[in-house]
Amino acid sequence: MPRTSLTDARVRALRPRKSAYDVRDGKLRGFGLRVLPSGGKRFFVHCQHRGERVWKIVGDASAMDVREARSRARGTLAAIRRGVETPCDPDEALFEAVAQAAFERRGRVWKARTLAVNRSYLRRQILPHFAGRQVVEIDQKDVANWFASLCATPVAADRSMPVLSVIMREAEAMGLRPEGSNPCRGFRRYRRKGRERFLSDDEIRRLSAVLSAHEGRSPEQVAIVRLLLLTGCRKGEILTLRWSDYREGHLFLRDSKTGPRTVWLSEPARNVLDALKRKGRWVFPVRRSGNPRSKSWLDQCWWTFRVEAGLDDVRLHDLRHTHASIALREGETVLAIGRLLGHADPETTLKYTHLSDVMAMQAAETVGAALEGS
Repeated sequence: MPRTSLTDARVRALRPRKSAYDVRDGKLRGFGLRVLPSGGKRFFVHCQHRGERVWKIVGDASAMDVREARSRARGTLAAIRRGVETPCDPDEALFEAVAQAAFERRGRVWKARTLAVNRSYLRRQILPHFAGRQVVEIDQKDVANWFASLCATPVAADRSMPVLSVIMREAEAMGLRPEGSNPCRGFRRYRRKGRERFLSDDEIRRLSAVLSAHEGRSPEQVAIVRLLLLTGCRKGEILTLRWSDYREGHLFLRDSKTGPRTVWLSEPARNVLDALKRKGRWVFPVRRSGNPRSKSWLDQCWWTFRVEAGLDDVRLHDLRHTHASIALREGETVLAIGRLLGHADPETTLKYTHLSDVMAMQAAETVGAALEGS
């Protein structure tokens, strides 16, 4: 971290970068200036007290000069050493204000549905615990207590933690917390019974037989189910597929859960698409309106397919899990599977590695049965 004797001229000369950075003062240890990507500048104190890091915002550089800021910092540091609680500076943002700023920024990259769901977790699980507190004061112990308080609703707890983490990273970017101080790091999710369901070879054969039987009556629904299994795509990605997205043997999706992506198609998947009639720009259009088909339209037909195939507990999304499990069984790497499924974060793909444990167990049982028989 650069260290220099801060002066008013030096403060004015500092230019913003892509990420926030700190400049320590050479005259007063523990005093410094943070320059934000927005161009804003905040004086701060940062020191160790009784084995803990203490971070305080002294004030905005646009509202005071270096001399005043250094004087305030000296008083704050002395109070910290004496163990006296110093009052919060009005520039230090409340948690709910930082949360609002984080959501405004993330609203540009989150999907509308993701934004709505995350707002719900903020309102229901996060704000009741952290509202009214200075964001800089929230530490890992506070987060641990909050996470433990949600043990009765583990799904909500697991999905709220990343939202809280985003807010804390935004606080760092705004200069309201020291860099690398995210208190959400290191927490493990609640252990829940896995919902990932994948079809066995026998189940795939039964489903294929049912699809063939319904091909004459429900050709579009059958084609969609086959594409879901053959591509590992999400349901919405196939339902909103345009003919212009299908070219050069690939699908070039304009939009997906993780943004634009390319889907590599196998020959069987290309055969499904090539057999369809082109009736407009959508691959699966509603006849009268010309709009893409709805999820409920597909779900109704899927209920019939799965009952006839004896797959009562299988969701359409489980076809995506099946695609991943087969790729894993055939020796594909986690990185390759992540690209097949369009995962933006490799951590998302790692949840499929438990399938290798299941397959190893099945192999052990097969070998054990063979040896026992001999």
